[in-house]
Amino acid sequence: MLVLLGFAMIAVFMVLIMTKKLTPVLALIIVPTIFGLFAGAGLGIGPMVMDSMKSMTSTAALLMFAIIYFGLMIDVGLFDPLVKFILRKLGNDPAKVVLGTAILAAAVSLDGDGSTTFILTTAAMLPVYLRLKMSPVVLTCVAGLANGTMNILPWGGPTARAATALKLDVNDVFVPMVPSLIVGLIVVLVFSWLLGLQERNRLRTTAPEIWGDVADPSDAFDGGRGGTGASKGRFGFGRTGSTTTAPKPVTGGGAGVAVLERTEELVDDHDTAMADTALDPNRTTLRPKLFWFNLGLTVAVMVTLVANIVPLPFVFMVGAAIALLVNFPKVKDQGAQLIAHAPSIVAVVSMVMAAAVLTGVLNGTGMVKAMSEWLVQIIPADMGPFMAVITGVLSIPMTFFMSNDAFYFGVLPVLSETAAHYGVGAADMARASITGQPFHLQSPLVPAILLLVSLAKVDLGDHHKKVLWRTAVISIVMLAVGILTGAIGIG
Repeated sequence: MLVLLGFAMIAVFMVLIMTKKLTPVLALIIVPTIFGLFAGAGLGIGPMVMDSMKSMTSTAALLMFAIIYFGLMIDVGLFDPLVKFILRKLGNDPAKVVLGTAILAAAVSLDGDGSTTFILTTAAMLPVYLRLKMSPVVLTCVAGLANGTMNILPWGGPTARAATALKLDVNDVFVPMVPSLIVGLIVVLVFSWLLGLQERNRLRTTAPEIWGDVADPSDAFDGGRGGTGASKGRFGFGRTGSTTTAPKPVTGGGAGVAVLERTEELVDDHDTAMADTALDPNRTTLRPKLFWFNLGLTVAVMVTLVANIVPLPFVFMVGAAIALLVNFPKVKDQGAQLIAHAPSIVAVVSMVMAAAVLTGVLNGTGMVKAMSEWLVQIIPADMGPFMAVITGVLSIPMTFFMSNDAFYFGVLPVLSETAAHYGVGAADMARASITGQPFHLQSPLVPAILLLVSLAKVDLGDHHKKVLWRTAVISIVMLAVGILTGAIGIG
């Protein structure tokens, strides 16, 4: 009964958020509560949820103050030069922008922290997507693909958990999987390019007012200074030698440069501070004289994060406090900044707290344990030699609806013990178990993905529609490469 209820609960939750019948927050609260009561939790469901929520408080604090800090840095203009640089290098071709997003996310993912990756990637790329009227869902999809693939790095967490659970050296688990990682990243880049081509084709028909004659998108950030008499046409290629025109050219713009007078005309939504601050070069929150201070403070924050000297939530608390005090000395302005970022904060923190209901019910009612034991029991004896392959396939859905700790310390040892009877080594099992990480990172139980969709103001269901099947493909490809290279053996 617990097995059926567990799988049914996950299925109902996914259907409700992907069909947009309920918001993720409501689905995370209502669905587990109903199924938990059916499982016989009774009044004990309260303590189950509270115990789970205690482990979420530090994560909620981290995300809350990280949003304040990086939102503030966007407001004061720290990332404006980076946005202009990206636009000039990538042009106004959506395919190049999406590919650049994947490369940036993969590079930042080297630090092993998903939250940091998504914060920096969103801060740098979201203004570009909004400026070019591209879909933010594409941004979250590509960032999720890249970070999920890179999550098998030894310092990322899952590989270390797998090695620890099976008493192996972490390098023995990771090094043979390097070819799988490389091929996985190639697949990520292919998916990114194809998504970019789709955006290019979509924008040709949906936003002709932007893509008709804009010569250099980055001019919108510097008041149209400079310019050229040549037009690249739509997406930066096509016509040459023609003079561009625009309904309202910017005063002082160079000859032939088509730039809209107000960049906010390119943005559909102004509700959140993260949505349009980097699009307005004349916003009152800009602090150009404090650029080097803010850059130095941000570097100090990131170095402290990587060094892991003090708890991460405290790092962002202190960083946000210093940034607010220096950039906005007046109490009134400090309060206004906090209010400006309230929508993003409420969105992500509420989802983190709501996720505690799902994890609390799964663990407290024994659903997770029952589901894992059932999966082990149903594996036929003649499939024993293929236990590593089976584990790789199981890791895709199982790490999605349970935490990495639950899977690697609860399920993997049982699977590995069974596999040993068929001559499948523990190292093979550990390597296979990490191939599901691209899919795992998209789970609503992962705080980092909640942060990503909140910063980009993307619905979690929309993100899942675009990203889940692609991450499943990447996981299967990584598993297949591991088998072909001998990193994942068959007994």
